[in-house]
Amino acid sequence: MNNDSAPKSYQPKDIESQVYKICKERGYFEIDGNKKIQKEGKKFAIMMPPPNVTGVLHIGHALTLTLQDIISRYKRMDGYKTLYQPGLDHAGIATQNIVEKQLLAEGIKKEELGREAFVKKVWEWKEKSGGQIFFQMEHLGITPAWSRARFTMDEGLQNAVKKAFVTWYEKGLIVQDNYMVNWCTHDGALSDIEVEYEENQGKLYHLKYPIKDCNEYLIVATTRPETYFGDTAVMVHPSDERYKHLVGKKVLLPIINKEIPIIADEYVDMSFGTGCVKVTPAHDINDYEVGKRHHLDFIVVFDKNGFLNENAREFQGLERLQAREKIVEKLDKKGYVEKIEDYINQVGKCYRCGNTIEPYISKQWFVKAEVAKGAIEKIHNDLALFYPSQWKNNYNAWMRDLKDWCISRQLWWGHRIPVWTCECSHTFASESDSVDCCPKCSSKNISQDPDVLDTWFSSGLWAFSTLGWGNNTWMEGEKWQKDDLDEFYPNSLLITGFDILFFWVARMLLSGESLLGKLPFKDIYLHALVRDENGQKMSKSKGNVIDPLEIIKEYGADSVRFTLAMLCAQGRDIRLSSSSLEISKNFANKLFNAVNFLMMYLEQLSGEEGLKKGFETKEKLQDFKTPLGIYAKSRLNCTTKEIRTAIDSYRFNDGANILYRFLWGEFCDWFIELSKADKPSIYELGSVLKESLKLLHPYMPFITEDLWHRLNSTSIENSSSIMIAPYPEETLQDNIIENEFNIIQDAIVSIRRAKMTLDIGNKLISKVYIELNENKKIDNLDLFIKFIAKLAKVQEVLIVDKKPQKSVCDVSEYCKSYLSLEGIDTAPILKRLKGQKEKLEKEILKLKGMLSNEKFLQNAPIEVLANNKESLKECEEKLSKVQIELQSFA
Repeated sequence: MNNDSAPKSYQPKDIESQVYKICKERGYFEIDGNKKIQKEGKKFAIMMPPPNVTGVLHIGHALTLTLQDIISRYKRMDGYKTLYQPGLDHAGIATQNIVEKQLLAEGIKKEELGREAFVKKVWEWKEKSGGQIFFQMEHLGITPAWSRARFTMDEGLQNAVKKAFVTWYEKGLIVQDNYMVNWCTHDGALSDIEVEYEENQGKLYHLKYPIKDCNEYLIVATTRPETYFGDTAVMVHPSDERYKHLVGKKVLLPIINKEIPIIADEYVDMSFGTGCVKVTPAHDINDYEVGKRHHLDFIVVFDKNGFLNENAREFQGLERLQAREKIVEKLDKKGYVEKIEDYINQVGKCYRCGNTIEPYISKQWFVKAEVAKGAIEKIHNDLALFYPSQWKNNYNAWMRDLKDWCISRQLWWGHRIPVWTCECSHTFASESDSVDCCPKCSSKNISQDPDVLDTWFSSGLWAFSTLGWGNNTWMEGEKWQKDDLDEFYPNSLLITGFDILFFWVARMLLSGESLLGKLPFKDIYLHALVRDENGQKMSKSKGNVIDPLEIIKEYGADSVRFTLAMLCAQGRDIRLSSSSLEISKNFANKLFNAVNFLMMYLEQLSGEEGLKKGFETKEKLQDFKTPLGIYAKSRLNCTTKEIRTAIDSYRFNDGANILYRFLWGEFCDWFIELSKADKPSIYELGSVLKESLKLLHPYMPFITEDLWHRLNSTSIENSSSIMIAPYPEETLQDNIIENEFNIIQDAIVSIRRAKMTLDIGNKLISKVYIELNENKKIDNLDLFIKFIAKLAKVQEVLIVDKKPQKSVCDVSEYCKSYLSLEGIDTAPILKRLKGQKEKLEKEILKLKGMLSNEKFLQNAPIEVLANNKESLKECEEKLSKVQIELQSFA
């Protein structure tokens, strides 16, 4: 093995797929993959939010998965029996839509196939094309227990869903009733949080409603004239002096001349439109409540597909939105349109298909809000903690106003509602798949509810359904094991985006607490959004979507992971840019080159035999002999303490910055440079870097694997992986040696600055004088002089207690450095410094003048003011430095 044959820069493509394949095949990702280093009683469980079976890896997934994998790798190395649970969600609406479109492209409607044949087609699609996201995830280097991957339609999970439904049903927590729901004419009922609101450039129609038995009329403003056939009242505010005298009278609905009452209700906003509003209880969520208060009729004017019914008279059969123009045209011809204005409002859209949502009265199944009482109380008592903590307030605010959850969906693909109705009118729920008769009258003439459950119902059970809950017997082929629920519930941690706090997290909390009596996680970490470098949310329409697979190809998985982690401060959105990715890529190359350097020196010091053996592992500070080695190990111990604290508190960005600071700022920039003056320390630096790579491994698994083996002179093919090596433990620091090296480094930086002042930056000089601060001392003067002479390029280092004559001074934190001015022409240097001083003083005077000018302050844009203030600050800082340099010549 010759170090000359090593590649000159890090090539991620050369190692990533090979390393991942070997580690996966060896079972390292499974719960016993680290069995040799597992510690008694240490267990860790984290659930992958199951992505849709239709999904592809996007940058939000990449962030969630990266953070989950960092802590899973960390816990695995730290001796925890670790379950990182993967899986997929059946995504009822999205998956059915895909297969429906495929069939329609062949000229086939699902109704022609029938329910059973259609569901079979969906399963065929799932087996062939679903779950591609799993393969994409592997490119990111995540390490879930792939052998235990679950699907929300697995047999075991179906059993869990039925058990949950029946349990709640029998407690009266699941009921069926006619409610007003959010209705998509394509996908059916949706819950409130499945509706996305968009700004709509619409119209506000001012319609005339004639008052019965007089020539007057009321003007009613509406954005939905197609629903006026369902009006059962016109409403005014009881305090509105304009209309008080009309309350109790009646108006005639235009065209159809149907009489409806004028009522008074405080719900009316007197400032909106004319202060008169039409009341359509069957087609507006607020009117629904008004209708119940005033005992109005509920008249439905279109069917579940959005087509107007017989109540719309001549417009029957038209689609609701297409009918709008025709209805307005007829109203206008009859003189019932006062005016039409442009109007901007918020319109609800189906989160899946983008269809305009309608409030619609429909018979649906609901989970009653009281099911969440226990979860609300336990979160209030901090039995599970949110990170960042402010999400607890958001959760509490939403849960206080929690409405009954509509769980039935008008689909064929999904968990069919386990409720049967008999000809004797008896309705019952059952966990059994083989229900063949009514338990009340024994009739076999029974039928199962045709609807399926909301996808979030099954994913709400994910924290425990994947662990075997709801299955009383062991089933061949199922991935759970008999003691999983005891070992891994509650889960240790949940990591997901804040945007599904109410979709998923809240539902898991209420499901776990209600069904098992315990909250499903101990900690809940909610990360922010990944935005582009300008802070814009990513969208296809803006053209700023970042494909994680593309950036992995360009930068490598390690750089993508490290960048996402480094930018992920708790509670702050991430601004991802090519420059931030370049920083991580350069970091990887810096480490790669550091190993090349160490291997080169190892070969020089120990020859071919040394290369074959690699660097010895030194675990204790007392095993180190060279001052630099002892110092490096002490700094590693400090870093180990800091990184453990950061990851344990889910400050992933702090952890990344700690590692970056230590490995680049200390190891590469200082330890390696200092080793040039102390070559025997190379052996110990190699040992320090090996341990450091373990610290970095959870963040950058591929390069750490490669470099760790190079330092060991092994390979992943013939030895175990770094991923199951013990994570470094925190040990004591050597404060004395750290103090000495702090002074050494400070003196070197000071001398280099002084040399730059004299324009002799990298030249070897004959002599330098060092004056240490009063509270600083050097015990090993030979060590001090050796390192300074080598790295500051000085032939002689003298310790003094005052400034020598004719010398330039640089003041640093721990010392003052003096360089002799003998033989140096200072005139050009002083001329340059004075010129800089004058230029900066003029610029500062100009900026101060602008910023003290009242007219300028009033008229200048905010960004101009901010730029000027920043420029002033920079100029003042530069002037201060120039003045210090001038003073050094005094």
